[in-house]
Amino acid sequence: MEYFACEQIRRIIDGKGIESRIPLTYDLWIDPAVFGQHEKTADALLKEYTGDVESLYLGMPGIFDTPNDDPHYRYLSKDKALAEGTAGLDAVIAIDDWTELPDILADFPSAEYPGLIPQAGPKSRYRLIHWWYWLFERLWSLRGMENALMNFYLYPGQIHQLFDKLTDFYCRVLERGKSELAADGLFISDDIGTQKGPFFSLDIFREFFKPYYKRLIDKAHALDMHVWMHTCGNIELFLPDLIEIGLDVIHPIQKYTMDEAEIAKKFGGQITFWVGFDVQQIIPYGTPQEVAQEVRHLVDTFARKDGRFMLTLGNGATPDFPIESLQALLKTSYEYGRKKAAEIR
Repeated sequence: MEYFACEQIRRIIDGKGIESRIPLTYDLWIDPAVFGQHEKTADALLKEYTGDVESLYLGMPGIFDTPNDDPHYRYLSKDKALAEGTAGLDAVIAIDDWTELPDILADFPSAEYPGLIPQAGPKSRYRLIHWWYWLFERLWSLRGMENALMNFYLYPGQIHQLFDKLTDFYCRVLERGKSELAADGLFISDDIGTQKGPFFSLDIFREFFKPYYKRLIDKAHALDMHVWMHTCGNIELFLPDLIEIGLDVIHPIQKYTMDEAEIAKKFGGQITFWVGFDVQQIIPYGTPQEVAQEVRHLVDTFARKDGRFMLTLGNGATPDFPIESLQALLKTSYEYGRKKAAEIR
């Protein structure tokens, strides 16, 4: 399978028309090593159904850890061991008190760090630069989830200061990604939804997130770049605002959290759906036939004459992924994607 040229992907994202098939980007979420004894088979399948987009992961700062060549390249200028028995990343409290914020902002990592930009070969496809943790994810990674949610009400000024500094940093990262890697888009994550609904109200979103999201999206557009956002969960409440500020691509429209047909009907043509195949139920528990059936359902639901639809996984592949289901997923996505495109072009 030949991958699409960069300009073809740009046309699809910009709503300028469907191409000869639905773009595939499964390889961005699948590490063949998770298939264990079937690793070589998985690797061969992913090469046979080559992804249409490449993604380069940037060397962003850690919270406490630093690279060997720059002890200041981290978000917090202090050392702290993770507490024993910590339940998870969202329970770690890196910033104990907001009185630390002035020192944190004064010693913020520099976006000029040489190791930020990875080594890359010649560009052959649409190229994404990528990092995790946009604003909400970065907030809770620093303050812990419970503190983060309360701090919107208790310490709004401090959150604005942090988000403003982060956005300045991110805008410079975009400039470097464009000039040094010829990036076409930014792929970034901010999980602002849960399985049942959003993490917070629309008012909170509009006060704390929308202005800073818009600044980064505007910067990307000024650089002729798209912004691709991953956010798990039910984010239907936020979609009109994300569309309003110009977000280009949304992932994954998580199954079982929203009505897919309703989302496609209400918002199709206004944003590109980077639809993620369900990894919670259908991949681990479904048959290859059910996998193929779900692919056809997604294509029938989201495919449009103007493009604005691509296929991938809903999240990273895990060891409960049967190799037979991978084969069915890739083969059906390619073949049925071609068939559907021919019907509606």
